Amino acid sequence: MSGRLLILLLLPGLLLVTLLSLFLGSVQLPPADLLSAMLFRENSLASEILWDYRLPRTLFAIVIGAMLAMAGAMMQTLLRNPLADPYILGTSGGAAVGVLAAFYLALPAWFHLVAAVAGALFSTLLLMLFSGFRRSRDTNRLLLTGIVLTTGWGALITFILTLSPSSSLPGMLFWLVGDLNEQASLTVPSLVLLLSLPPLLLASRPLDLLLLGRNQAASIGVDVPRMRLLLLAFAILLTATAVAFAGPIGFVGLVAPHIIRLISGSSHRTLIPATAILGGILLVAADLLSRTLIAPRMVPAGVFMTLLGVPLFLYLIRRQS
Repeated sequence: MSGRLLILLLLPGLLLVTLLSLFLGSVQLPPADLLSAMLFRENSLASEILWDYRLPRTLFAIVIGAMLAMAGAMMQTLLRNPLADPYILGTSGGAAVGVLAAFYLALPAWFHLVAAVAGALFSTLLLMLFSGFRRSRDTNRLLLTGIVLTTGWGALITFILTLSPSSSLPGMLFWLVGDLNEQASLTVPSLVLLLSLPPLLLASRPLDLLLLGRNQAASIGVDVPRMRLLLLAFAILLTATAVAFAGPIGFVGLVAPHIIRLISGSSHRTLIPATAILGGILLVAADLLSRTLIAPRMVPAGVFMTLLGVPLFLYLIRRQS
């Protein structure tokens, strides 16, 4: 399928799940009231729920999903492995440890993003160092290293939770499984997403050539170290920002890029925007399920993304073998 056609099909899908997210939720309201609140913004319960709760939450899910999906696409290109994902390989775990440490030390809110970036960078560097990805394309070694790092970060997370006061534990645990808080700031994630798209799209052709291998890409004229640094920087920035604001939501970065590659191939000119759109669709859909499946109770959206991602991950491992 051509890239333009795929994007033209994904955009109505995003619009559809957005409308469903606005009209459905844990509180059942007549569609006529919601439509009136959307068009005229009347001072009513429906207007309050729509504009103060559902719309910010839906937009937040779109942005976070797009960021995680793009980060997964960048990691897969960097490591030349379709199983690469910030959650599976420990990058999200490192960012989560940084944020929880900032919480525990009562550092200001603006420092949480700095701590997330530092944790994600440190974890990614450890992955590259111990997996030997420059010398080998051994998928098993890469996954084993990522699983070990993820386990280690999980132990540190448990240690921090053990030391934390009991009054803050419920909120921390809810955040750890992926909390799309409608009150969270949308400004910083949106800016990071918008600033990431242009340079990645401009580098689409070199990124395509990078998939051929380091030596082949260099022989064609690609500045391989610069492209790898670009991929690493944006993968870490996108992952850390998403984790800092929404928690370590897993498998968006695995599912979305893989689906787009199956449909339209690996051209980054299509892969980057299509993956971002699909990531938004998946996370909005997961959040919609979290708010409606057992309403009025809510389950964190990260739970549903994990339930979707685990069987797909097992299928990919079987296919690789």
